[in-house]
Amino acid sequence: MAVAVRRPSGEILLHSEPLTTALNNSAWSKLPFVRGLTLLWDTLSLGLRTLLFSANVALENEQVELTPPMVISTLVISLAFVVALFLVGPLLITSLLDRYVVSPLVSNLIEGVIRLIVFLAYVVVIGRLPDIQRVFAYHGAEHKAVNAYEAGDALEIATVSNHSTVHTRCGTSFLLVILVLFVLITSLLGRPPLVWRLISRVLLLPVVAGIAYEVIRFSADHQDNPLVRLLTIPGLALQQLTTREPDQSMVEVAITALKRVLADDGVSPGAQQANPIVPH
Repeated sequence: MAVAVRRPSGEILLHSEPLTTALNNSAWSKLPFVRGLTLLWDTLSLGLRTLLFSANVALENEQVELTPPMVISTLVISLAFVVALFLVGPLLITSLLDRYVVSPLVSNLIEGVIRLIVFLAYVVVIGRLPDIQRVFAYHGAEHKAVNAYEAGDALEIATVSNHSTVHTRCGTSFLLVILVLFVLITSLLGRPPLVWRLISRVLLLPVVAGIAYEVIRFSADHQDNPLVRLLTIPGLALQQLTTREPDQSMVEVAITALKRVLADDGVSPGAQQANPIVPH
């Protein structure tokens, strides 16, 4: 893995490290329907560490340093917010509507639709924040760099800038697939008491995530199939909300990180990899 950060001085600072843990290299972590869970955990742990690294670089002139306990406490609060907003909230709203709904199937579908609406509204709202718009622009730069590499094009600012800001293996598409599958699967679970309904949703999350990863992987590997391309359109459209067109300085940062990954893996730009780059 590699992370590139532009320092306040304008210099790009690089950090890379091999992924050598059992999580990355054990046989079970590569099993279908399990590898999606390992990727989620890998993304979470790497994401936390790289965000900490990035934040401390950005604050180096402020004589302030973020510590792991500070980040962990922020994560705990964030997870509580996610559970309340995307799990508990839709369930409570649905429970209030259940007095007017006879069918458990319809009730579960209503819950799923509410969850989808909340998710889309959340993405739209945070996308209006200036800092998040900058994050989304870097997201777009990362996709451009990976798209250029997979197309065999030169990893240069002018060339990479011409590529798309969307990517079939993006985490945004992954989240959308999770939500859609979640709606379909939970619609078959009947209408137990509210507490058990919530517990079932929590327990189902890893199962649905494992299935969703296989769906994303399959769709990325079969883009030559017109039906598969059609099914990926919603995920690619949703990425329009989570990416922005980056400026050239952002593209340069994305290229720098990608080149480091390729160099450390002993892969030359333009060569085909057995394991494709995974955009984070």
